[in-house]
Formats: sequence, C-alpha cells, structure tokens
Amino acid sequence: MSLALSVVVPAYNEEARLPRTLRRLREYLDARGEPYEIVVVDDGSTDGTAEAARAAGGPVVRLLAGERNRGKGHAVRRGMLAAAGARRLMCDADLSTPIEELERLEARLAEGCGVAIGSRAVSGARLEVRQGLWRENAGRAFNLLARLVALPDLHDTQCGFKLFTAEAAEAGFARACLDGLARRAGQRIAEVPVVWRNDAASRVSLAKGLSAFLDLLRLRWRALRGSYERLESGGARRE
Repeated sequence: MSLALSVVVPAYNEEARLPRTLRRLREYLDARGEPYEIVVVDDGSTDGTAEAARAAGGPVVRLLAGERNRGKGHAVRRGMLAAAGARRLMCDADLSTPIEELERLEARLAEGCGVAIGSRAVSGARLEVRQGLWRENAGRAFNLLARLVALPDLHDTQCGFKLFTAEAAEAGFARACLDGLARRAGQRIAEVPVVWRNDAASRVSLAKGLSAFLDLLRLRWRALRGSYERLESGGARRE
C-alpha cells in the first residue's frame, strides 16, 4: 500500500514529551483515513527517547536510531530520505504547531508548490503562547541573519513545521551539504501562516545557536564558490 503521508519527528532527549506528541499525531491522522507513517529519528539521545517511541508509537511508527548526536538538520535529512510518503511533514517533538495546521500546508502543495513552510512571521500567523523575551529576540536575530546570508525571501526559517512533496524532499535533502541546515533548491516554496504555542520545556542552547550561525556562514561560502549544482528550474522560488 502506498503511503499518502510521512511525518518525520527529529528527537533528542524527548522521552517526556514524545509519547504525548505521538498519541496526538495518531489520533488526528487515524481520523483522516489515509495511509501514513510516523518516522521518529532519535538523534543519539542519552535518555529513554527510543523506548518511549516504541512504547507509544504502535505499528505506524518507525524508529531510526543514531549512535551519536549529529544535530537536528542531520536528523531531519535522514528521516526525509528514509520516508516513503507522497507528502512528507517535518514537525518538532513538542508539536508547538498543532497538527491540524497540516491542512493549510497541504492546500499550498495542491496549488503546485513543492514545499510549504509554516511561519510565525507572516500575516495571519497566530502566536497563542509566546516565548520568553530573550528567546523571541534571539529567534528574530537568527532569522534576520538567515535572510541576509542565505534565504532572503523567507521570514521564519526556524518554525518546526514544514511539508514537502516526495520529489522536493528527495531532491533537496539529497543535495544538502550541511548536517545543520538543509538547503532548499529548485522548488516553489510557500510560506504559510500557522498557529504556534511555545512549550516552556523547549531549550535552545547558546552552543546550538552558534552552530546554526556557523552553518549559515558555511552555506554562504559554498554558494559563493559555486559548490551547489543548480537544478533545471533555476533555483528556489518563494510564493
């Protein structure tokens, strides 16, 4: 049976939150009646993340375990390339964007886009539970840097809710040269306003923020050197 949807969940030390997220995903996706899978990518967790995924997931859940922590970008890329769905959703383990927002992203793929990116920074987005002031300002600063260095047309690169066609996922992630940042190329990209609820338990360390910034600089350097092959369509287009 062909799968309509794969949901890729990168997870690092998420044994506390993952069971709740998997139950909510299954409830929603079961009600839709389409064949689906959930791919949990354990990024070298040191807690019981893998056991929690096995216990809470059921037969629709596949677990990909990593021996060491290699970063969220690597986990997402691994999950996307291992997925079998005609559409492939990446969502964070805290499910800060409710799974019901999937319908908004699917509508843009139905219009011909290859990628639909959930955004907290475009008109129509609704932040029901905000981050603390420091984290919110840090996120804005990173998004500004991302636009200046690599992604000028996207307002929110950090929202963990992104939908790809199988073709876009396989083409884009197979070309990714950085573990920390998957470069989108050659696809129509839609930035879609979504609901977002901050989880107070979510943490972004200074070290991870610095690593993400260094990834942006490496990405820009590769682009300037011509290291990325352009696709036939001539690059990514935002809509």
